[in-house]
Amino acid sequence: TAHSEAMFAVILGWFVFLCVFVFRKRPPNSVERARDRMSWLGLILQGAGIGSASWFTRSQQAQLIAGAPAWIESALLLCGVALMAASVWLVMAAVQTLGKNWSLAARVTADHELVAAGPYALVRHPIYTGMLGMLIADGLVFGTWQGLLAGFAIYWIGTAMRTRREEALLRGMFGAKYDDYARRVPALVPGLRIG
Repeated sequence: TAHSEAMFAVILGWFVFLCVFVFRKRPPNSVERARDRMSWLGLILQGAGIGSASWFTRSQQAQLIAGAPAWIESALLLCGVALMAASVWLVMAAVQTLGKNWSLAARVTADHELVAAGPYALVRHPIYTGMLGMLIADGLVFGTWQGLLAGFAIYWIGTAMRTRREEALLRGMFGAKYDDYARRVPALVPGLRIG
């Protein structure tokens, strides 16, 4: 069925997303200049938000799209799959563009560079933008409105915590150069100045 195929596509998207980080080429170790250990709390909340978006999936009747006309169900499933594919592509492009600057921990190194090319010319945090798209895709294909809204709220809180801490590190390293970049480029959504 179309729903089973969409579920498979979304699960495949999550698998590719994980592979991007597990199998990426590891750069040589750099001297760490600063690290924010509290940023892990934001990462945990982001994960909880993503999990919440599809939490209420125990029965077919609980699905966000259950009971909708067939054309609406097909459109939402197609949107979910397309959003998952675009989001995974965005994350892959962002990780590749960051190169040696990427780290799971919020940190800067002695040879850290301010990356403002590729996806970073559109938003300051394209990996989190991609993860948000994946959360929405997950909710469209697997979840309920309640789960999707709860997941979005939890993810947004975690992302706000994480981006604030990351940006404090980058401001500490790059000063006015980072402030200028932050004035020109929105945080998460192209064209939307919310942070």
